[in-house]
Amino acid sequence: MEWDTLLFSLGFFAFCGGLIDAAVGGGGLIQLPALLHAFPSASLATVFGTNKMVAFAGTFSSVFGYVRKIKIVWVLMLPTMISAFICAFCGAMLVDYIPKDQMRYIIFFLLIFIAIYTFKKKNFGRVHTVLQCGKKEIALGVLLGGLIGFYDGIFGPGTGSFLIFLFIKVFAFDFLNASASAKLVNLGTMCAALLYFVPAGHIILQAGLILAVCNMLGGLTGAALALRYGSGFIRIFFLILLVFLIGRMGMSIFIP
Repeated sequence: MEWDTLLFSLGFFAFCGGLIDAAVGGGGLIQLPALLHAFPSASLATVFGTNKMVAFAGTFSSVFGYVRKIKIVWVLMLPTMISAFICAFCGAMLVDYIPKDQMRYIIFFLLIFIAIYTFKKKNFGRVHTVLQCGKKEIALGVLLGGLIGFYDGIFGPGTGSFLIFLFIKVFAFDFLNASASAKLVNLGTMCAALLYFVPAGHIILQAGLILAVCNMLGGLTGAALALRYGSGFIRIFFLILLVFLIGRMGMSIFIP
């Protein structure tokens, strides 16, 4: 495939990945396989590093769209982001020492539980409660941010979905606020990953820069759709993404 055609194809996937990621997370499910297919001779670390660079641009653009319209609970989000950042960097450093095959089974069944719970609870994530954040809530946010950040550094798939679910379940956010807050935490984990990948040279720079622009456009579009259509739209999108993620992980686990 010629370079221009390859970039056009990857740009389309990057745009779609940014759009989906801005609304409910999981854009890497579209973008990462496309990069793996496009650069078969590149190392896995280089593909992952390029994917993180592209995804960071889209996440940053979608966060910019959200923070202008959504009232972020900064007293909770800032310590959660810092915890996620530190633990994601630690996770990236330990990536070669974790038994990923066993982890895939755990994540697979957790996603099934989240999908069933969200589907059965019709009002789940419909109403946003203004949270009065004390030391207990902040400590819980730091703990959850650290756990999710560590997971994202080591493995990654479903990080955005887990964050959205936890923000709704634990802190009584609606889907819209949970999605916006999840993007902020994702910024922390992606920054940590890039601090690990960039100095090591695990970036395909030319392709990464072009795809980053496409991902940013997708992120802005996804955030605009989420803000316009609200939590009901995101809930449906969230369930569709979970089904897709469960199907994809199930095929990789049970079909050799």
